[in-house]
Amino acid sequence: MKNNTNPRTTKNVKTFLIAAALSSGALMAASPALAGADKTNHPVVMVHGMAGFDDILGYHYFSDTYGRKLYTNCYWYSSCNKYLDWGQIGAAAEMSPFHSSDHRGLQLADAVEAWMIANDFTHVNFVGHSQGGMDLRKAAKILHDRFGYQVVKVAYSISSPHRGSPIAKHVLDLGEGVSNIVEALADTYGNIVYGAENDANAALKQLIYDDYDPNDGVLTGAKQFNQNYPVSSTYAKRYASTVNSQQGGNVNPALWITQDDYFNVDGDGYCIDDCSGDGAAGQGNGEQYDTDDDGLVGINSQQMGWRTEFHYNAWGMDYLTTYSDTDYVSNINQPTPTQMTSRGAVINQDHLDMIGIPNTTFRIRNFYGAIFHYIAQYDN
Repeated sequence: MKNNTNPRTTKNVKTFLIAAALSSGALMAASPALAGADKTNHPVVMVHGMAGFDDILGYHYFSDTYGRKLYTNCYWYSSCNKYLDWGQIGAAAEMSPFHSSDHRGLQLADAVEAWMIANDFTHVNFVGHSQGGMDLRKAAKILHDRFGYQVVKVAYSISSPHRGSPIAKHVLDLGEGVSNIVEALADTYGNIVYGAENDANAALKQLIYDDYDPNDGVLTGAKQFNQNYPVSSTYAKRYASTVNSQQGGNVNPALWITQDDYFNVDGDGYCIDDCSGDGAAGQGNGEQYDTDDDGLVGINSQQMGWRTEFHYNAWGMDYLTTYSDTDYVSNINQPTPTQMTSRGAVINQDHLDMIGIPNTTFRIRNFYGAIFHYIAQYDN
């Protein structure tokens, strides 16, 4: 197996999908079954969310995880994602687990720029989970400004709090104990990679819609970030997103505090700004046990660009199509009532299900194959 990653970028961009060297007849015979998704024209960079890379709840975020959703360069069929083309190329980027998207987006742009230059890539695609879906918008703008052209072809977000999350404000409102709380949550998630550039307060303030503290001299929040790093064809050819929500016994135990008599994310009502004062734009309906959030993010915050619809295929690879009923969200700060409240094309999974953290019944390898296939239709 050949890894073309430049050593100076190894810490920040880890190539995980390389054209496989098929060295035996058995592997060659198996290869047609391992090509469900079309190969993208340009590499795909996976962007992790808060508390990410390498591990979350003891499972790798974007590599040989439970479900083995991304590897194609492997020797055993059971450890491969049979829905990805063996020639697919991509990478997993590493940013500070706890920091603002302003900071993480710059880290992402720096790492991807170096990786592209080292490998003679001219364009990339981004897939970001949770906060990573915000980070990639800043990176797309920076890469455009540095290269002088639209570098990012497809920018795809999964479960991202583009318009804030009530959980962030709730934790900050607890006051002085916030640092200990965040560290405790991180410990719960497993062996987190901590670096010197982590700022838990900055991370949480980023995920609140309005500026959390107007008197601290620093303008923060998702609303300002959306203005600075918009959905724009200047920076990416296509923006798309997955919206998901789940309630009840299927919700991951790690998210129980947001589901059971503790805090209500409540995110499917229409209002341009944060009318509930809960940290997320929109207006809740007051129903705690309602499929309007994924345990961390309400559905009224998750759509960026086009919403996609997930189609289950019992006989092969699942697939994604563009869901046009909610139209295109070009201004994240001013979506329409339909875009904020529609349950159309919402996947019935929680926030952690979308990256394959158990307990989940979601066909996660199939889902990521569908994302790559979707990207391949638009990244020319």
